[in-house]
Amino acid sequence: MGTAQRREREKTELRERILDAARDIVRREGFGALTVRKIAEAIEYAPGTLYLYFENRDAIARELSFEGFRKLLEAFAPAEAIGDPLARLEAIGRAYVRFGMENPETYRLIFMEDPQLTTAVFKAAGDDPGQRAYRALVDPLEQLRDAGRLRPEADVQALADTLWAVVHGIVSLKLTCPGFPVTPAEPLVDAALRTFLDGLVRPARG
Repeated sequence: MGTAQRREREKTELRERILDAARDIVRREGFGALTVRKIAEAIEYAPGTLYLYFENRDAIARELSFEGFRKLLEAFAPAEAIGDPLARLEAIGRAYVRFGMENPETYRLIFMEDPQLTTAVFKAAGDDPGQRAYRALVDPLEQLRDAGRLRPEADVQALADTLWAVVHGIVSLKLTCPGFPVTPAEPLVDAALRTFLDGLVRPARG
């Protein structure tokens, strides 16, 4: 391996070490504890070294946020393989809540900390995991509309936004107020999805 290749590999490895340390701090102590100095101490480098790889702490947080959305998409993958759009939409709603409950610090980071982090992901160019996550809700609703299975007055974007608000509300309440609502997350999402889907979607045509 040449000198240039070795240096490039070392740069890549150090960048990953920075992100690993940041991820560990967020997981153990929450997003508020994340600082460049604390990351530098964890990997035993001078804080100035980190600025060669990331502009500031927010740049590190944005990268973690992108990573969080990519993990959310991975959680959606089994549901997206479902052919029937109504069943797929329900499965995605369940996967969303399960992801939030199983990855609380990642969820807090991408949806409940600094809104600029989420906005940055949705505005990113190229392969945008935020928009792909949103399309996972929009696409089956469009398919239901095109098949005549939505009520005539239905607005696909409004429905997608409403469903996201419903599942986000369940997760955020459970993470911030564990004792309220009293109903556990799983039956809560059951009731929410059934109310949403049964109220707004027509039965399939025979």
